[in-house]
Amino acid sequence: MSSPNEILQAALDYRFGDERRLQRALTHRSAAHDNNERLEFLGDALLNLVVADVVFHEYPKLPEGDLSRLRAALVRESSLAAIARTLALSEHLHLGAGELRSGGFRRDSILADALEALIGAVLLDGGYEAARALCLRLLKTPLAALPDPSQLKDSKTRLQEFLQARSRPLPEYQIITEEGPAHRRHFAVNCKLIDHDLHSVGEGSSRKLAEQRAAQQLLDLLERAPRAIAGEGKLDHA
Repeated sequence: MSSPNEILQAALDYRFGDERRLQRALTHRSAAHDNNERLEFLGDALLNLVVADVVFHEYPKLPEGDLSRLRAALVRESSLAAIARTLALSEHLHLGAGELRSGGFRRDSILADALEALIGAVLLDGGYEAARALCLRLLKTPLAALPDPSQLKDSKTRLQEFLQARSRPLPEYQIITEEGPAHRRHFAVNCKLIDHDLHSVGEGSSRKLAEQRAAQQLLDLLERAPRAIAGEGKLDHA
C-alpha cells in the first residue's frame, strides 16, 4: 500500500530526493516552527516568473497591462487553491489543532500557500528545470482555459473604458448605506452617469465589491441599450 507521501509525489509527477523538504512544504506555521513559509516565498517568486515567461511568449501582441491580468488570473489565491484541490492537497497538510478545528485544510489561503511551498521545495530539491516543469504541469489546464484578456478587467475598468471610448465623463460612485457590525459590514453603492439619468445600485460586504457590482450592472444596461449613452433615449432601470 502506497504511503501518503508516495501518493502525493505521484500526483506531482516528481519524486523528492530529500523528503524532509516535502514535509516542510506541507507544514503550516500553526503546526511547527519548521514550517512552509520560507518555501512559499520561494515558490511564489518562481511561479510568477514561469507564468510571466509563458504568457509573454504565448501572447506576443498583448500590451503589458493585459499580460499582467493574465498572470494574475493564473497565480491568484483562488486559482492556486483550485489546483491544490485537484491534488487532494488538504489530505496531506500538517496543521495545528486550532486550524484543524476551524477547517483550515479547506481554506483557499492555506491551500494556495502550500502549493507554492511545494514548488519552492522542488526548486531546492531538483533545481530550476524540475520546478519549472512542475509549474507547467500544474498550470496546463488553467492555461488552456484562459479567457480573452479583456474579460479579466474588473467592472469599473471596463465601464470606464466603455465611456472613454465614447468621449463621455466617468461615472460617480456614492455610498447609499453602510451598516452591520464591524466583522459583517454591508454596503450599497450607487453608480451614476454624470451626463445622463441612468444609474445602478450594487451591494456587497465591502465598498469595493459594491462599487464593482454597481459598475457591472450599469455596463450591462449600457450594452443592452447603447442609445442611452448617446442621449437618444432614457432607461427606466435602476
